[in-house]
Order: sequence, then structure tokens, then C-alpha cells
Amino acid sequence: MSITLITLLKRREGMSKDEFIDYYETRHARIGEQVLAGYATRYERRFLIPTDGTDSIHDPDVVMEIDFPDQATMDACFAALSAPDILAMIVADEEQLFDRSRNRTFTVDRRSSKL
Repeated sequence: MSITLITLLKRREGMSKDEFIDYYETRHARIGEQVLAGYATRYERRFLIPTDGTDSIHDPDVVMEIDFPDQATMDACFAALSAPDILAMIVADEEQLFDRSRNRTFTVDRRSSKL
């Protein structure tokens, strides 16, 4: 059974939404594609736009979704990501983009309704 991880991410202070999206899509996502290749089956970013038009400091800016085919593949991916050189590269780039203290990751227990 596939596993979906969802991470809520907040941009770092002083970065506009446009700068955040541009950096994420042109730089950080390339790192994600590189390190997730061969493990993940889907890697998506869903940038959040408040329906009331209010950009709150408390709201996340993006929902990142990653699918893995199974637990063993996800575990192997995270083991590979914890290699010192890979981890250092990811952290250094995340510090340019995110308020890392606000990152929250969840697994998804998916339920659907028939409409």
C-alpha cells in the first residue's frame, strides 16, 4: 500500500510569496527531484492562497506531498537522505527558503466519499 507524506511549510521571514515560489520551483524542487528519484512516485507542491486574501504570519505557505510505494521504500529514502553530505545540502538550501521551526510532516490516512 502506498504512503503519502504531507509537509506544511512556512517561508522564511522577509521573503515575499512570489520570491518564495520562484526559489522553491527553480532551486529547491530540483534538489527534491534529485534526492527523491528512485524512491518517491510523486512529489508535488501546492502553494496556498488564502480565500479571504489575508496573508497571515501563522499560515503555512505550501503543502508538499510525497508518495512512496511502501514503507520499506520510504525508510530507504530517509536513510539515504540522512547521509551527512545529502543532509547538509538539504538543510543549507532549506535555510534560504523556510522557517524550519514551523515545518510539520504528517502521514495521510485517506478516506473518500462516493458522490
